[in-house]
Amino acid sequence: MASLLGEHLLEVTGQAPAPSKDFYQLLVTKKEVILTSWKISLRIDARGAPPSRQKESHRNFLKDKTLKDEVFAVFGKRTLDHTMLLCQGQFDYLERLPDDILLKILSYLQLKDTTLLAQVSRRFRKLCNSDKFWEEVVRHRCPEFTSDMEDVAKAMGWRRIYFTCFHPSASMQQERSK
Repeated sequence: MASLLGEHLLEVTGQAPAPSKDFYQLLVTKKEVILTSWKISLRIDARGAPPSRQKESHRNFLKDKTLKDEVFAVFGKRTLDHTMLLCQGQFDYLERLPDDILLKILSYLQLKDTTLLAQVSRRFRKLCNSDKFWEEVVRHRCPEFTSDMEDVAKAMGWRRIYFTCFHPSASMQQERSK
């Protein structure tokens, strides 16, 4: 299954904690961890300085406390933990799937389950709140939806049209107003 992975397992960028303005890139490949940093300074002696690069094999990264501390300081505990798992050969395949495949998987879940899934990560929150996801929900789960409503849905947003017209609480409110 690891053969399905690309060469780059993880790539993140970020700025060092204040007051530093240094910029960092963390790249985890199939064989090594590379931390590149660019010094950002107004001092004349720092201008034009080349980026510094620390490169370690997965095994050496796991032993290198200084490098792990630097990754933690810049990117946080979650990124460090994820990097360490990758170095130990523990890959999160679900997180690596393309959005269109994940949206297909989401289409089989109950909406209450997608609400919980949206809390798992930023990526899942973005997918579960995306217009593409809600369009699929309306088109495939709302038998009352007609093609005449499509322009309204595009203008209002698919999520809003679902909760306004098709959600069970919307029909209960319509019943109460009669």
